[in-house]
Amino acid sequence: MGFRLPGFIHAMQTLKRSSTTASQAASKAIDVPKGYFAVYIGESQKKRFVIPISYLSKPLFQHLLSQAEEEYGYNHPMGGLTIPCREDIFLDLTSRLT
Repeated sequence: MGFRLPGFIHAMQTLKRSSTTASQAASKAIDVPKGYFAVYIGESQKKRFVIPISYLSKPLFQHLLSQAEEEYGYNHPMGGLTIPCREDIFLDLTSRLT
């Protein structure tokens, strides 16, 4: 599995700027700009990422949403959209969406 370097770098910059721990997320709820939404990623310790709404129409991201539905249904433990995957996998996937 290779990385498309320009897309990966852009995704990393976007995601790093908006990444916080889940415990800080409640105070950051207002920090989601128009056209974006927050998701929680991780297996044990969840991290919050703010990503473009345009990802919702991408098949790769829709697959993640299906996994989240299977794992949590619509009752997400973090109070927001929680996606059950490792952070490195999420970063790789989102680098392909840009």
